[in-house]
Amino acid sequence: MRVALVMAAVGTAAMFIAHPWRDVERFSTGLGEQRIVMLRDGSRMSLNTDTDVRVEFSSTQRTVSVEVGEALFEVSKDARRPFVVRLGGCEVIALGTVFSVWRAGASDAASESLAVTLIEGSVMVRAASEVAHGLAPTQSLSMAAGDRVRLTEAVGAAARVTTQMDRPRMDEVVAWKRSEAVFDDVALADAVSEMNRYSRTPMVLVGQAELRGLRVSGLFRTGDSVGFARAVAALHGLVVREHPDRLELVPK
Repeated sequence: MRVALVMAAVGTAAMFIAHPWRDVERFSTGLGEQRIVMLRDGSRMSLNTDTDVRVEFSSTQRTVSVEVGEALFEVSKDARRPFVVRLGGCEVIALGTVFSVWRAGASDAASESLAVTLIEGSVMVRAASEVAHGLAPTQSLSMAAGDRVRLTEAVGAAARVTTQMDRPRMDEVVAWKRSEAVFDDVALADAVSEMNRYSRTPMVLVGQAELRGLRVSGLFRTGDSVGFARAVAALHGLVVREHPDRLELVPK
């Protein structure tokens, strides 16, 4: 009997060694909601509006899968366990650093897109080996602090991914943490799309072809769609029509 118990204990230990422990959690935010999560390793994760992530920690790796939305990571150093953020078909590899990621939702039908912005430290962006298909760079990219990588694939295009690297103003990239949206000479359609991420009452451009060339600059409060619409209307001579289910910006 004692021999059997000892053998059972040895077998249980062997199974634990063969299969490292895993800890899986899921975090999300609703439309207009933001949330700060302290992870078990000491890393800090800030989630922006309408975001869904899956966190999986094991004895060998820390993994966060961003299904949709935007998040900023302040990664605690652990040389034994790299911190990996997966989104689309790519993954961001870090040890101890600060960076943000953004992945467009399924409703953004014009294109599939994602962005990685490095605030401190260094990271590598590469195609995820576990994902057969998805938005990813054709070769690994090493990023330095201040770099942003944006990947875009037009809907219907066959494996045609556009990769763009630039160095944006960091105060604009993380403006959402201050409940702000900062625009610097951006297309009105893009500004409206950004503001709509924070409101259950969407803005709609009526006669969009006529409004396409309009540009927007300024600082606005996220969630204040009415204030944004009125400011843009005053600037460009438009009319704001308020309906129970939408805001319309209309040419005069």
